[in-house]
Amino acid sequence: MALSPEESGRLADLLKEHADGLVGRWAELVGVTLQGRMTRPELERQTRELQRGFQQAFAAGARDLADEEAAELRAQLGELSATRARQGFSANETAVSVFAFKQVLLGILGDAADVQTLRDYVAFTAFVDQAALLTFDTFVRVREALIADQAEQLLELSTPVVKLWEGVVAVPLVGTLDSARAQVVMERLLQTLVDTGSPYAIIDITGVPAVDTQVAQHILKTVVAARLMGADCVISGIRPQIAQTIVALGIEFGDIATKASLADALRYVLGKNSYKVVVAKRTER
Repeated sequence: MALSPEESGRLADLLKEHADGLVGRWAELVGVTLQGRMTRPELERQTRELQRGFQQAFAAGARDLADEEAAELRAQLGELSATRARQGFSANETAVSVFAFKQVLLGILGDAADVQTLRDYVAFTAFVDQAALLTFDTFVRVREALIADQAEQLLELSTPVVKLWEGVVAVPLVGTLDSARAQVVMERLLQTLVDTGSPYAIIDITGVPAVDTQVAQHILKTVVAARLMGADCVISGIRPQIAQTIVALGIEFGDIATKASLADALRYVLGKNSYKVVVAKRTER
């Protein structure tokens, strides 16, 4: 439902005339919704900016939120949504902050019951509903982007590639290894092999709770990719339960060296490099 030019003009005058009282009441209602998680001065600043945004849009002749005259108001609503999303507020709390504007205007109109006032109010509420829906939609998109960024960061943090010895790097895997994470593991391992020039890589699966056919395929692809880079791979962390599962599933690692622990894998690689590991005897004092 689009506003008429006359309705836009009357609403602009009304919002300008009652600006101070409107902002105060609006901030009060929003403060109740947010349960004190924002200061009153901050709430008043936000509501005053929105009040001016609505007023200027109506004064410019905006009949619908999608009109060019409401571009600045849309930008304000988008900024509010993005800020609230980053601050950890919910989509409902953000949308209600805009919906409260209808209650504020109803209080300003008071007991006026003439047809023109009622029509103005109905048109105004439809406009505010559009604004709240825009706020909700923007909030959801920003929150989804934040969650995606955080998931990517966690994925990178959960797949470190560490240098154990000169020419030896290791990838300690913890948790489930799905397709997305396997891709990250492969990319980080290959990049580390290039950066360090290491001829050996240890893939440690001690922290992987279970190995099925899919997990084994991911590991094998990583090994093949590393070999194409000129590095030999050793798989460590083959516990008895995992060994039984691998046999039961008929998974074969071929000529890939496997070891029970990371220490065994490191000892094996050092031996390939002609290092000899000797356990030092402790001397009693």
